[in-house]
Amino acid sequence: MADEVWAVGEAYEAYVGRWSAPVARRFLRLLGLPPGRRWVDVGCGTGALTAAVLEGAAPAEVVGVDPSEGFLATAKHRVADPRAAFQVGDARDLPLPDHSFDAVVSGLALNFVPDPVRALAEFTRVAAPGGVVAAYVWDYAEGMAITRFFWDAATLLDPAASALHEGRRYALCRPEPLRELWTDAGLTGVRVEALEVPTTFADFDDYWRPFLGGQGPAPGYAASLPEDRRRALRDLLRTRLPTHPDGSIRLTARAWVVRGVTVPA
Repeated sequence: MADEVWAVGEAYEAYVGRWSAPVARRFLRLLGLPPGRRWVDVGCGTGALTAAVLEGAAPAEVVGVDPSEGFLATAKHRVADPRAAFQVGDARDLPLPDHSFDAVVSGLALNFVPDPVRALAEFTRVAAPGGVVAAYVWDYAEGMAITRFFWDAATLLDPAASALHEGRRYALCRPEPLRELWTDAGLTGVRVEALEVPTTFADFDDYWRPFLGGQGPAPGYAASLPEDRRRALRDLLRTRLPTHPDGSIRLTARAWVVRGVTVPA
């Protein structure tokens, strides 16, 4: 399905990838792990979290794993640090040895894993005893204003579009399911916290253009519309977005962070 495409690094960066770096930096500050640790970034995508770990956490090594060769090509171009390595792999079957990493992290990816319970079993398998297992996901249900405005407008014009809204489709974008997932995986000291980052667009075109890239559910939906319906959606959105006198559109994006610790040896 076109609305499920997550493979082209440049299109992802133009859509929501540009906000990945600031939320990754705030996530790492919350973890506050000491230097010299071994990290794995599951669902590393275009490398935003891997780059943030290298820049701010002084790791011994970071391994990025993602099923998309297109995303990994962007990540390898973005991250040239010799401490980093990238592998094609699935979160549900990580190509990594047992108990090998002090920190197993995942940024903005877990919503899209078909079997998150199996993925968490893999996260804990590759984590060292007493290791940190942590992730963050966009709050598509309420706190991701970029897509909330889009789907609210789309649903007004096409009630069937509500079934595609990420907030309805991805159960893990809320705190309680995340806490339950981590607790059921046997992790201890489980905590869930909110992170919020500003998402400012220079003007309406800056907001609208990424929805034409076909990358992800909302752009996939926009791309599927005939030209007259896409134009109607664009025009309705233009009237509904909070636009400042200088033309800028200043929204916010909230992510939920969940973290826990594996049982010490």
